[in-house]
Amino acid sequence: MLSRPKPGESEADLLRFQNEFLAARASPAVKVVKKADKRRGAAGSGDEERPPLQDSRDVVILDDFPDVLPALTPAPPKKSKFKNACVRFDDEDPEERLECHDRHITAVFSKIIERDTSMAAVTMPVPTGDPFPRAFHRSEIKNEVKVESGRKSIFAQKIAAKRAAEEAVTAPPAVETRHTHRISAVPGAICSPGSAEEEPLHSTKDGKPDDDVSTQRPRIITGEGLGSLESEREALAIHEENLQKLHSMTQEEILQEQRRLLVQLDPSLVAFLKSQRGVEEGQERREKPGHPEPGTESQHGAKETVKDFSVGGSGMEESVWPEKDTRMEITEVDLPIKPQKEWIHMNNVEFEKLEWIKDLPHPRQRRTKKGMQARFSLKGELIPPDADLPTHLGLHHHGEEAERAGYSLQELFHLCRSQLIQQRTLALQVLGHVVQKAKAGEFASSLKGSVLRLLLDAGFLFLLRFSLDDTVDNVIAASVRALHILLVSPEDEEYLDQTFSWYQGMAVFPFTPNSEEEEEEEEEELTLMEKTRGKKSKVENKPDPDVARYDVIKGLLKTQFLHRLRYILEVVRPVPAVVLDILDILTRVARHSSEACSQLLACPRLIETIVREFLPIQWDPRAAEPGHLLTSLHGIACATAMKLIRVLASGGRNATARLLNKLELKSRLSRFIAEDPQDLPLRREEAIRLSTEAFRLWAVAAGYGQSCDLYRDLYPALVKILQSLPHLLSDCQENPTFPLSIQRATAVVTLLTHVTQTAGCTAELQARLSSSGPGDGEQIPPPPVTWNQVSGLRPFLETNLRRSVQEISRLETWQALQPLTTTYIIYLGVYYSICSQQPSLNPVDCLEEVERLTSEVLLPLLSQPAMHRMWDLLRPCSALCNPLSCSPAPESVPSIVSLSCTGGKSQMSLVGSKSPFPFLTALLFLINNVTHIHKGLVSKYTSVLDFKGLKDYLLQSWPTGPPSITPSSAWILRHEYHLQYFVLALAQKMAGICPDYAQHASLHHCVAMTLLSRLLPGSEHLAHELLLGLAFNPEFIPEGKTGGPEAADFSDILHLGTSTKLAQPGSVAAGFPKPRRGVLLGESYQHLPFIRACYLSQFVHLEPALARSQVAYQGRTYLVQSLLLPEVKGPILPSDWPFLPLISLYNKVTSAETRGAVLNTLPPDLVNTVTRNLQWVLLLETWRARVLQNIPAAAKLARLMCVFLTGGDLFLEGPVHCYTAALLALYCQPKVLDSLELDAPLPGLASFHDVYISVLEQFEGVSFGDPLFGAFVLLPLQRRFSIQLRLAVFGEHVSTLRALGVPLKQFPVPLERYTLPPEDNLNLLRLYFQTLVTGALRHTWCPVLYAVAVAHVNSFIFSQDSTTQEADTARKSMLRKTWLLVDEVLKKHLLYYKVPNPESPMGVDLYEQLPPIRLKYLQMVTKKEPKENMQMSDPE
Repeated sequence: MLSRPKPGESEADLLRFQNEFLAARASPAVKVVKKADKRRGAAGSGDEERPPLQDSRDVVILDDFPDVLPALTPAPPKKSKFKNACVRFDDEDPEERLECHDRHITAVFSKIIERDTSMAAVTMPVPTGDPFPRAFHRSEIKNEVKVESGRKSIFAQKIAAKRAAEEAVTAPPAVETRHTHRISAVPGAICSPGSAEEEPLHSTKDGKPDDDVSTQRPRIITGEGLGSLESEREALAIHEENLQKLHSMTQEEILQEQRRLLVQLDPSLVAFLKSQRGVEEGQERREKPGHPEPGTESQHGAKETVKDFSVGGSGMEESVWPEKDTRMEITEVDLPIKPQKEWIHMNNVEFEKLEWIKDLPHPRQRRTKKGMQARFSLKGELIPPDADLPTHLGLHHHGEEAERAGYSLQELFHLCRSQLIQQRTLALQVLGHVVQKAKAGEFASSLKGSVLRLLLDAGFLFLLRFSLDDTVDNVIAASVRALHILLVSPEDEEYLDQTFSWYQGMAVFPFTPNSEEEEEEEEEELTLMEKTRGKKSKVENKPDPDVARYDVIKGLLKTQFLHRLRYILEVVRPVPAVVLDILDILTRVARHSSEACSQLLACPRLIETIVREFLPIQWDPRAAEPGHLLTSLHGIACATAMKLIRVLASGGRNATARLLNKLELKSRLSRFIAEDPQDLPLRREEAIRLSTEAFRLWAVAAGYGQSCDLYRDLYPALVKILQSLPHLLSDCQENPTFPLSIQRATAVVTLLTHVTQTAGCTAELQARLSSSGPGDGEQIPPPPVTWNQVSGLRPFLETNLRRSVQEISRLETWQALQPLTTTYIIYLGVYYSICSQQPSLNPVDCLEEVERLTSEVLLPLLSQPAMHRMWDLLRPCSALCNPLSCSPAPESVPSIVSLSCTGGKSQMSLVGSKSPFPFLTALLFLINNVTHIHKGLVSKYTSVLDFKGLKDYLLQSWPTGPPSITPSSAWILRHEYHLQYFVLALAQKMAGICPDYAQHASLHHCVAMTLLSRLLPGSEHLAHELLLGLAFNPEFIPEGKTGGPEAADFSDILHLGTSTKLAQPGSVAAGFPKPRRGVLLGESYQHLPFIRACYLSQFVHLEPALARSQVAYQGRTYLVQSLLLPEVKGPILPSDWPFLPLISLYNKVTSAETRGAVLNTLPPDLVNTVTRNLQWVLLLETWRARVLQNIPAAAKLARLMCVFLTGGDLFLEGPVHCYTAALLALYCQPKVLDSLELDAPLPGLASFHDVYISVLEQFEGVSFGDPLFGAFVLLPLQRRFSIQLRLAVFGEHVSTLRALGVPLKQFPVPLERYTLPPEDNLNLLRLYFQTLVTGALRHTWCPVLYAVAVAHVNSFIFSQDSTTQEADTARKSMLRKTWLLVDEVLKKHLLYYKVPNPESPMGVDLYEQLPPIRLKYLQMVTKKEPKENMQMSDPE
């Protein structure tokens, strides 16, 4: 065995090992296999298989030439925007596709052959006495020597003149040196040698030879550069060789090769060759006398050239290729500046190069249906196509459409990468203006498509990100401004600040895009192994553009975006405007999600820099001077920075703790809160904003139960502020900062509200801590503020409330004070909800305070005429009654979440200045808490539910469908649902006390049922309270005790709402009773408590979310984890939640069967669960049908089919069978059947067809021929539904026909829905006839389908309408076979059928004798005279 080389051995040892290996003749461990060259085919893969060359010239084979050019710079992978436009076929060979689109150099040059120099003359240098050869000086050449081309430099002209002189001396006389004009050729323009008399290779349609082929000189290979006398001969030899090959090819082969070359060559190269050809042909024509000017035929030729180069199979339009050159040849007269001969280098004027100095033509309106390219001014305004703007505006340039002013988006993108700083800055500024105007909707009516979506698809986001890395301050400022315009909506922030002090206003939904579309695409692309990985790893592995495609913020965070902004703030230290923009961008990032907040906190030195530079304790007092110009914001306190910290704190209690303790924000809060805004060394407006944001940050921290120790330290400052609140009213008219002062006041009251909530938890936590033992684990310590410390605030705020409500009659003043009054009421509501739980409080004193508040404040307030106007404004300002108020902005994109507040909301919207929702919600919240403490005050608030405006609002809000769930609608609807919930909670208190309440019960129950299916994530507590106390409350279903069941029976007896009596299928169970619908409704009404328990048990999976929601709504601040609500993907409960127990049971059975378990019998509790579900659905369908109107009828039918799909004989249970039959009768009413659409997409179902196939399989297995089960099988077989369902029954599941014994009198659907219109599917008709003839379908087995099949076959065999040959042959054959049937009964039914009749024993009415037209047709087909059968005998 040969030894291997070891470390330390020399080259001599390696040579010795090689000799030993060769001597041993052993086989090598590695075999070199040369990959076949795909351009020469498999036959040319090896060296030994290559054909020998004609001579012994050296050949360089490019075997190792790379097929793909190496990437010059690292760049992220890019997706082709033409990917979706390309068509791929399954049988298409990938190698052929690569060959077709290959434009690499090896696709054209596969081998390089050295030129033959054997015949070239070698001239020895002339010996001279000089040490070096004498240098050539162009001054020695005479100037009068002319060269053929006038477009060469002076040096090139001298060299050409010297060579011409040498050739004239050395050339032999036998060789003709006449220089023929060379024309650049293109693929498809092949040159041919020989004389003019020879037949050309190509000819035109009229028989004239093609000039390109008949020429005697090559066009592409000219021999230039060889530098020898044989260059022309060498080029001619190559040309002749090419022509010989062309002569051996057919016309089809030449065209095929031409198309292949056009595909392989670079289009720019082809365009260049054709342009050169056109130039040289023009020179030839100018040399010939009498040739027409190039302005006539050359333009026509240009059109043909563009058209010839359009590749039809590439999927591109002709507009992608360069447009034709329609410019006319200019002369000296056209130039505004006339060139002079005395000017240097102007002896030969090239007018085409001077064309750009001509005056621009006037833009003219193109009358075309095709869209024109949009152009924008420097302010981002859209310039009309026919606008004639002066050139001094700087909007004209030398690009495309030079006569049109403005810049296109493509040109602006190009300028963003310019080397000139001014161009980069200008382009970014213009793009920012364009985005700003696009988001405002200014282009919606002028441009086709979305400008913002187009920019993002083109990479605008990453263009801005690259521009942030620039080293020039102006470019950084422009890119930051454009990014601010793209991401931040100032109006959104304004409205979020406005709703901060509303009820539950601090909690907001995260600005996270809906990821359903992204998840669907990932499921299609990822393999099973990749699906098991976590979501975080999938995001990390995806390229940045793919992430940004669905979520712009998440895509930016992957690009080290935060680190760059930190560098700009810390090192670059830009001007104040850029700093404010960056802080706004970071605030928008913090609103994205808790994960984004964590990344902001984790970015090194980012938050530390912001706190140190923009929230200092001390700063230069000159910042407050009115005339002082701030050149830098560093070192000066900034309200925007405080807002960023506040939004960061909303991301979670842990983030808040880090900000307060690690960054020493408590000291800064004390600094900005203890000092009055007018004493801060800042401008007045900025000082008020800074103080407001400081109070809001403290309120957020108090919402987690943190920073309450500051309450004791700053108590004197807080009391001073409360004492100054009444004086705000006097400054209303003359103080320009009054709106800002109101915002500061509302922030103070909101802070006190959360401090009061935290103090209310102190006694509970102290009791837990005292009773806990060593093994109870770590206990939450009580907060450092007690109830006694906050209870003294109530008199201040209640007094301020009394003064504010006195201004309700003064409209302007009340509108300004309404936000502050709202916070007063919310504070009192929170106070009274907690005070009753405090052990130190005297209950009698609390009841007396509540009575005094009711009699002195609330009842007089409710009696004010202005309150009537506020209730009347509910419907105009409602988002439910006006869905368009929640419509997204014109340029909204899913990847950038926005509240659609751009341009401001209407005053009559829910968040508008005239909206009554925040005040009325707070008022109802206070009334509910007051009546909860003092039950005797409930009857005094009955006037609330009697307001006409409230009743009108509720009547219109619940029947209409809610707006689609978007970030904007979710944010607005959450506040509207709060008002509806408090109305219902107050109604629940009045239901058992007030005798006159019954008139409102049905309306409030409908509102409650609708609200249950609309509540959004984060409101699980409200949904739980509605389920507990209102949805199943008998007091809200007065029909159950006021004759509702009897009315239902009376309706069934009189057939009200239907034309015929609705039959109910029976049961195969012996002695099974069939109770009336009224009895079933009465039983359901009595079982409402059990129904409620059944439904509550189905929502166990929502318990974690319910616990989080209860903590927020009950004010237990020490358990609140985050003020960011869960991500919105839809309502908490599905729209079909009344069917949820049945669906859950079906899913359990299906999953058990998937694991291999067989459930033959079901436990009794599951039977009770199904019974309770059916009882509730029957009750709703009878007395609350409009509540379920949003559920499609097909979805209801599919959910009800789950009764039969849960395995075993569940449907045979007595109660289940009765309620299912009653529901089937309701779903078979004519209105319901007309609305039944089985082909439409159904929520939660892949397709109805799959469900129906499962029902058929279950019917075959366990139906026992039950008529009710059979009715559900027959229901989808109506004529207007999909034929696939009928083909499944008569084809694959034909055995079901033996058990579908539903009697005609028990079938609730009219037969006309099955027989009309006549069937026209030939395959199904053959199956009908086959099952009838073979006996698989009999009247005794399946009377319904027997009558249907007889009707369709009869209509088909006697049809004489014009049809296809196949159908005509089939119906005649079927008629002959029917005539020859042995079964006389079936024969009579098929021939003498008249109409369906459920009352008939056979289900059909028959003719006594055939009509004359049918008799004549029968005689014609059978070619007999059936005398004995023309008169129908009585059926046996």
